[in-house]
Amino acid sequence: MKTLIKNAKIVNENQIFQSDVLIENDFIAKISELISEEGIDRVINAEGKYLLPGIIDDQVHFREPGLTYKGDIESESRAAIAGGVTTFIDQPNTVPNAVTQELLQLKYDIAAEKSFANYGFMMGGTNDNLDEVLKTNPRNVPGIKLFLGSSTGNMLVDNPETLENIFRKTKMLIAVHCEDETTIRNNTHTYKEQYGDDIPVKFHHLIRSEEACWISSSKAVELAKKTGARLHIFHLSTARETSLFRNDIPLKDKKITAEVCVHHLTFTNEDYETKGSLIKWNPAVKTQKDKDGLWKALLDDRIDIIATDHAPHTWEEKQKPYTQCPSGAPLVGHSLLVMLENYHTGKISLEKIVEKMAHNPAIIFKIEKRGFIREGYKADLVLVDFNEKWVVSKENLLYKCGWSPLEGMELSSKVTHTFVNGHLAYENGLISQEKKGERLLFEN
Repeated sequence: MKTLIKNAKIVNENQIFQSDVLIENDFIAKISELISEEGIDRVINAEGKYLLPGIIDDQVHFREPGLTYKGDIESESRAAIAGGVTTFIDQPNTVPNAVTQELLQLKYDIAAEKSFANYGFMMGGTNDNLDEVLKTNPRNVPGIKLFLGSSTGNMLVDNPETLENIFRKTKMLIAVHCEDETTIRNNTHTYKEQYGDDIPVKFHHLIRSEEACWISSSKAVELAKKTGARLHIFHLSTARETSLFRNDIPLKDKKITAEVCVHHLTFTNEDYETKGSLIKWNPAVKTQKDKDGLWKALLDDRIDIIATDHAPHTWEEKQKPYTQCPSGAPLVGHSLLVMLENYHTGKISLEKIVEKMAHNPAIIFKIEKRGFIREGYKADLVLVDFNEKWVVSKENLLYKCGWSPLEGMELSSKVTHTFVNGHLAYENGLISQEKKGERLLFEN
């Protein structure tokens, strides 16, 4: 199958240029001006549109197995490709937790049948599964995920000896959720004494506080420096934490890297008034000062990746009182488009968006032949119309949970085509029924 994309404005490797792109089967075969249409099966005229590498979301929770009433690999990967996300890395806190090689393989087997997008699944670490962690194959698993906070109950890793062992003994990337359990527990107790279970959600950022984040992330960085481990800190939420990261060496040489999520770049604690528990995340959305600090660190390259932490819950669950209301929200289908709003307002360049959402995840996780528009690379591509206004509403959501914290937001751009491994997976609102996602491979 040969597909020719004509006259696209390509955003890639810090350049924007007009060109044609020839896709042969699952690879990018040629990037050049004026490629002949002879012998081509399908021609797409991309005049006036921008062609980006497919977005790589390095942190999602697609809820399968075990929590599929919230979302599943099929439903959430469908939403992903409609939003230009061609690759996702899913987290191990499913039910059962992916903390043995057999349970990890189960997720891969499901995805092979159900995923519209390319997929990788993190191996989960616990206080007592070091042997299983060390069996993980770095060729086809993206890394080891550790929860150093209280988000996920039985996956909390809080034994210092275990932590050090994992950091010392694995050569794989270690990705961490950093919040200090003791601090959060004490803060929760204080507010419960005053309000009972129905704590106003506006206090969430004071319960899961800056201090809780700092204690945990600074310890993780210290341990990584001590042991030489490859450390990637997920979802930074405070300005203070950005001081832990550097921007004076090339990304490929960094052993300690960081991610920020779209919601921490979008909302502040002021939004709890209108959005309530719909924007209750762990770590919490914090202050304007924090949001400004995260933006600064993103733009000066102390923060390397933009992701979503896509974590759907049912509408009913999100209506429960504070102490019973789960944290998390769906975002994977809107991350690129929200970031493009920030481009339209002049806050960030297109080149920088592509760097943080496609190039850098590929570099940090060492993903083979993805994340760039290059000849010989997998044809994971997204075509975007920058002049099509629309409003996020229940009617146009593809998440299984059927809601979004972005409802009512006007967006100025729209994904028109998404290619996954050369296959046209999404075109003008229609999703191909063929599931063509592939298991990621890593160059370790």
